[in-house]
Amino acid sequence: MPSAVRRYRCMMAIQARTSLVYRANYLMNVVAVIFQVYLLRILWTAVYQGRPEVAGVSLGMMITYATFANVQTWVTSPWEFSLIPPRVREGQIAGDLTRPMSFTTQIHARQVGRALATAPFVVATLPLAVLVGGGRAPASLAAALGYVLSMVLAYLVSAMLSVLVGMIAFWTMETTGIFVIYRVVFMFFSGAIVPLWFMPDGLRLVAEALPFQAVTYVPLAIYLGHAATADVPRLLALQALWVVLLWLGGRLLWSRAMHRVVIQGG
Repeated sequence: MPSAVRRYRCMMAIQARTSLVYRANYLMNVVAVIFQVYLLRILWTAVYQGRPEVAGVSLGMMITYATFANVQTWVTSPWEFSLIPPRVREGQIAGDLTRPMSFTTQIHARQVGRALATAPFVVATLPLAVLVGGGRAPASLAAALGYVLSMVLAYLVSAMLSVLVGMIAFWTMETTGIFVIYRVVFMFFSGAIVPLWFMPDGLRLVAEALPFQAVTYVPLAIYLGHAATADVPRLLALQALWVVLLWLGGRLLWSRAMHRVVIQGG
């Protein structure tokens, strides 16, 4: 077990150092997040048109939601959504398969390393985003604790989705178009663009049946107190269930993907 932990930590450290080589990308992401938050503040202020509430949601709550949703999405759904396609396309998977760790474990470790490299920039960005957009404290101490736990589960759901969707690379080398479509679907049904509380009943039911809302909407609904305290355990259990189901789906798909491995390059 200690040896397995050391290998996992080494893989995390390798990816963190690799990610930090491209610091300019992180700085551009900071600018992009701040700009998006500013535009969303203008948009939602115009939508409310001076009304104190819309569908029982105040403008302050909506702006807080939009601000935190953008920062969360940077961590849980980066633009380089999956680390699998480049490793398959460039033949690096040949070395991955020889390591004393399963391929999916390596990818998860790399994802954690990338998230750890991103974390300092996110911490520095959040106060700026709140200043430019808006923010409020959690609804209660219980909501704050629930939010932290929910964010951990949200990250795990996103990580499992990344592996599951990334394995498409074993069937098609060009995944750019597929990932663009996936990102549009994810951003909408996760509630990153429009919260689920503003969706029509039919569309909201579809969103609630998909795992995406467990990444963005659920943590923020808990943070803002929009989810009743009695509903928080159910929402956390739902996130945990999605983690397990997506993990099992990833294991099943990997058992099929191994038969599709083609080593590229010389």
